[in-house]
Amino acid sequence: MEFFSEIQHPHLDIPALKNLLTIDNLPSLCASISSATSDSGNAGNIYCLWGAFSLRRDEIRKGVRYALLDCPHALTWTITADEANEALIVHCTIDKTQPDPEFAESIEVFISDWSDGMRNALAKQAGC
Repeated sequence: MEFFSEIQHPHLDIPALKNLLTIDNLPSLCASISSATSDSGNAGNIYCLWGAFSLRRDEIRKGVRYALLDCPHALTWTITADEANEALIVHCTIDKTQPDPEFAESIEVFISDWSDGMRNALAKQAGC
């Protein structure tokens, strides 16, 4: 199943976006993530609303992809720039087409927290 949010933001700087989205910076960007530590820059551990997980971070063409490696639902999410629409996309997937309604609701909270956090971070970068 897929979940996503779109944040309007003109003139996204993709290298700056990737630099912002480090593992160690995740708690300041998403209220659903309590703590995060990086083992090697692209791997680490987080504690989030679902508990503790090993995390993998990969830079992709226009953003960053994260995966909870030991999540029973194969949860992954991306933060990417849609330059044509001047937007930032927060996109999350799991391996179930019909998840438990409570779990689906918690993913909506996760996406909302990411949207709020990125909106605030982008506003700070723009000096607003």
